[in-house]
Amino acid sequence: MFWPGAYDPLILLLAGIAIDAVLGEMRLFFAVVPHPIVLAGRAIGFFERKLNRPHRSERSRRERGIVTVIVLVGAAAGLGAVLHWLCSQGFLGASIEALAIGILLSQRSLFQHVAAVAAALQFGGLPAGRAAVRHIVGRDPASLDGPGVARAAIESLAENFSDGVVAPIFWYLLLGLPGLFAYKMANTLDSMIGHKSERYRAFGWAAARFDDVVNLVPARLSGVLLISAAMFAGDALPGPALRIMLRDGGKHHSPNAGWPEAAMAGALGLALAGSRHYAEGPVNDPWLGDGTPLARPVDIIRALRLYGYAGLLLAGLIFGAWLAAHLRLPG
Repeated sequence: MFWPGAYDPLILLLAGIAIDAVLGEMRLFFAVVPHPIVLAGRAIGFFERKLNRPHRSERSRRERGIVTVIVLVGAAAGLGAVLHWLCSQGFLGASIEALAIGILLSQRSLFQHVAAVAAALQFGGLPAGRAAVRHIVGRDPASLDGPGVARAAIESLAENFSDGVVAPIFWYLLLGLPGLFAYKMANTLDSMIGHKSERYRAFGWAAARFDDVVNLVPARLSGVLLISAAMFAGDALPGPALRIMLRDGGKHHSPNAGWPEAAMAGALGLALAGSRHYAEGPVNDPWLGDGTPLARPVDIIRALRLYGYAGLLLAGLIFGAWLAAHLRLPG
């Protein structure tokens, strides 16, 4: 976790978490300068247009998809390594690295988007709730009733706690900026081309599988963090959260999303997942949890409270690791 030099990665990580918590998406800045994820998306789009031609065979498109993942994830890791080398000395370099971490986390923006669904559903009714949830889920909002909108927001919060917060932190701790940059490229590849539609089924196969691999550990850590956070949130249930995660975490069609979603379902006394409609067709997952599927806006607020405690717990663990590594007891 540590490199020699003028800065400490754990302190930089805590600084990055703080930057994201305070500044969020930094929309004014990125209205002028392209966001790194936007640049990654442009690179993915370029490769997809050049290599995913519909006249090619399925095998050919799958092979080209594998090449795309190798090249773009490798390039992202290389860029992270160069930036780490440039930032490895002095206060200015450390500040730039902390800012890069903050930009590539999404804890605040996730909170804001999910909270917007709760507010829209509560004060604007079903049409407003559907319009708000459209920004954070891939399913067809028109197919959702009020409880469906609330469940979609809670499921997105749980899954993206792993993808947008825990996994980037995990890969930064493991491999530094190269790991963080590579993970964000892998996750963006999956979100753009890792679908089972006719267009992407072959070309995006490698992106989807690679994203599954890099999220195996973070997804399960996310579930554990949510269970632990339930011990501090007064209206959450840590015991059922653990039981439901262990029982239902593997029932989701995704090898990873079910773990934090099941923990969230158990903690809140809800049933999540179930049958859903996406652009590429229906998904018939079993319910996760023993509770009611009739989620309400207040349940979104409860989920956000649990998410907040889990984020604080994660930051506390990082700070505790720094203390354990740097403080020495007398004698």
